[in-house]
Amino acid sequence: MGKGVKVAVVGGVFAVMVGGAGYGAYNIVSALNGNGGGGSNAAETRTSGPPDQDEVRETSEAFFRAWEKGQATQAASYTNNAQDAGALLAAYGEEARIGRVDITPGAPRGTTVPFTVKATVSADGVSKPLRYTSTLTVVRGQTTGRALVDWKPAVVHPDLKDGDTLVTGESAQPPIEAVDRDGTVLTREKYPSLGPVLDTLRQKYGDKAGGSPAVELSIRHTTDEADTPLLTLAAGEPGKLRTTLSTGVQAAAEKAVKDFPESSVVALKPSTGEVLAVANNRGDGFNAAFQGQVAPGSTMKIITAAMLIDHGVTSMNGPAPCPDTATWQSQTFKNLTGMEPDEGATLANSFLRSCNTAFIKLIDEQPLTDTSLTEEAQERFGLGRDDWKTGIASFDGSVPASGGPDRAANAIGQGQVQMNPLNMASVTATAITGAFRQPYLVSPELDDRRLAQAKGLPAETSAQLKEMMRLTATQGTAQQAMSGLGGDIGAKTGSAEVDGNATSDSWFTGFRGDVAAAAMAQQGGHGGDAAGPIVAAVLRAGG
Repeated sequence: MGKGVKVAVVGGVFAVMVGGAGYGAYNIVSALNGNGGGGSNAAETRTSGPPDQDEVRETSEAFFRAWEKGQATQAASYTNNAQDAGALLAAYGEEARIGRVDITPGAPRGTTVPFTVKATVSADGVSKPLRYTSTLTVVRGQTTGRALVDWKPAVVHPDLKDGDTLVTGESAQPPIEAVDRDGTVLTREKYPSLGPVLDTLRQKYGDKAGGSPAVELSIRHTTDEADTPLLTLAAGEPGKLRTTLSTGVQAAAEKAVKDFPESSVVALKPSTGEVLAVANNRGDGFNAAFQGQVAPGSTMKIITAAMLIDHGVTSMNGPAPCPDTATWQSQTFKNLTGMEPDEGATLANSFLRSCNTAFIKLIDEQPLTDTSLTEEAQERFGLGRDDWKTGIASFDGSVPASGGPDRAANAIGQGQVQMNPLNMASVTATAITGAFRQPYLVSPELDDRRLAQAKGLPAETSAQLKEMMRLTATQGTAQQAMSGLGGDIGAKTGSAEVDGNATSDSWFTGFRGDVAAAAMAQQGGHGGDAAGPIVAAVLRAGG
């Protein structure tokens, strides 16, 4: 019946348009093009400049009235993207089953109007109230000159992004009760940055944890991202999922990243590879700690030093001169401002001071080639092979074989090298134990997945790396950040320059006993400035 009515209406409108009824033709065409349904002639309403107060009020009120009545096409006609707006507003009432909509606008701030939505979500004989706030902005239509709602999915709900929609029904996966290594329940309320992680764990392991599905209003994403629950109408039976996380370390990680915008941290147990904490301070919900792909700066020198030692180029107490500059295939590299040159420096001394030129000078030595650093990263540290199975989505690092200037830049964590805190925490764990143990968040026994393998480091190489990291933490660039930490400690700092940013990214990786942690803060400056305090706080909690 519904489809028949729609066909009849469209056919009728087509006949009227052919007959020359300009008003009817304008309404249907302008609605489809996002030009709005008001006014009898586009030329009469065309104007320029920002919408005035009356236009903002009239447009927003018309949009709200149509939305409240469930008139998706009409409401969409008051926006500058009628097609996308219409689809989402239709889903709001149909797939999401949201009705009895009551919208209360607040006082406009210029062309922006805040508003509160009260509605009811109903499914399977159950109804629950829904309440939230959002905003819209009224702009001047580029082609019509009319005042229109600037369309964004967040107008409908503040958590919606491009491509998202709303659905209500039986959840794709049963709910889970995620617990830490000691059985303590993990919630997004207590550990906010775990929210996306918990959603992913539910999506992947909900059907393996023994629960039954819930009935929920959720945001469905077009990507592989897990659905985001907004309102539970009927609770399912949650299954219990044990993770490797530690609530104590996680709490410290959550607190530490709050002090630095766009920061991320991972902590793990070097003896097992178990992830103890993962935290991000970001506004987009992206798990940069596991999935980021950015230059790690001088923390990469752990791998480069391992390569130099493994190939017999030098050793911890062998020569690694630190001149003011070093040139590799026409590109000149410098050290941090104020670093004194030292032509008699050892590798340990250049490592603890983070001398770039020392590492650039040594990568030309025999038997090193363009592929040596890549092979060291893959075969010894398990990086860059796209085979980690942590339990959730993760990026395994990338150290591509590079010729030209990038061969030198890669050695100091610039060029084409890409890492994240998970990768660098694993690098530290491999360096100090000599064994690569692939990090994981959920036991592989739950789903019989096979963890990645690598041959690790010779005992002599591992011993030298660990000692150089100890020196860096007690005498070098990491000394200030690590001060006050007792026990067996070590660290490496890093600053990564990113094109277009005035300030470098801050990187820091370190260990204390059987805990390794790594952090980064975008545009956080030197390694000890932002990432260093984050890692120190996490190591203190894990100790």
